[in-house]
Amino acid sequence: MTSPTDPADRPLVVVTGASSGIGAATARALAADGWHPVLGARRQDRLAEIADEVGGTALPLDVTDAGSVEEFARRVRELGTARGLVNNAGGAKGTEKVLEADEEHWRWMWESNVLGTLRVTKALLPDLIASGDGHIVTITSIAGLEVYDGGSGYTSAKHAEGALHRTLRGELLGEPVRLTEIAPGAVETEFALVRFDGDQERADKVYAGITPLTADDVAATVAFVMSRPPHVNIDTVVLKPRDQATGMRFHRT
Repeated sequence: MTSPTDPADRPLVVVTGASSGIGAATARALAADGWHPVLGARRQDRLAEIADEVGGTALPLDVTDAGSVEEFARRVRELGTARGLVNNAGGAKGTEKVLEADEEHWRWMWESNVLGTLRVTKALLPDLIASGDGHIVTITSIAGLEVYDGGSGYTSAKHAEGALHRTLRGELLGEPVRLTEIAPGAVETEFALVRFDGDQERADKVYAGITPLTADDVAATVAFVMSRPPHVNIDTVVLKPRDQATGMRFHRT
C-alpha cells in the first residue's frame, strides 16, 4: 500500500525488517527527518500500520527469497530512485555449541543476515549510485566484532555480514555512496524471543538486571549518521548499554 503523500516530495529510503523493533523505529525516525520510508518485511498487516503512521510505503519482502527481493526492488523503482538503504532484516536462532550445532538454524541465520543483505544491497545499489548521494546503513551487531560460547552460528553470520558491508566501503570508493555499519549490543526487542523460539521467560532473562538499549536508541543513531553532510562518512558505530562491556559481560543489579 502507498500513502497519499507523494514520495517525490521526499527522498526515498528503504528499511528492511521494518515490521517491528529497530526497523519500525528507524522508519519513524527517518520519516521525522524528512525521508519517505519504503518498508519491507513479511508481516504485511504490521507493516501497513507503520507505513500509515509515518506516511511511507509498505511492500512485501522476504530477504531469503531472491524472487521476492527482485520484485521488491522493481516496485521501489516505481516510486522513484532510492537514496538510502537500511539493511536491518536478520536475527538469531538458538544457542547451541558447535558440537550440537543445528544446521537449519545456521542456514536461516546465514540466509537472513548475510545473503539477505547481499540480495537487497545488490538489487538497489545501481539506484543508490544513480541518486548522486546514496547511503547504505547496515545494522550488524557486536556479535560481528567478537565471539561467545553458544553463539557460533550468529556470530559467524554477523562477522560475514560486516565483512560484506566493509568490503563495499572500498569497492564503492569514488562513487557517491556512503556506508555506515551500526553494531548494537543488547537491545530489548523481539530479538531474544525469536532466538529462543518464543520462550518469553528465557528471553526476559537476557535483559534482567540491566537497562538495555531500545529500538529508538538505535533508530536515533541511524537518523544521525544519515543526516550528516554528504562528504562525511561515519564508518562504524558500536552502540552498547552502559551495563554491557562485551557480548556476554554485564553489570546486573
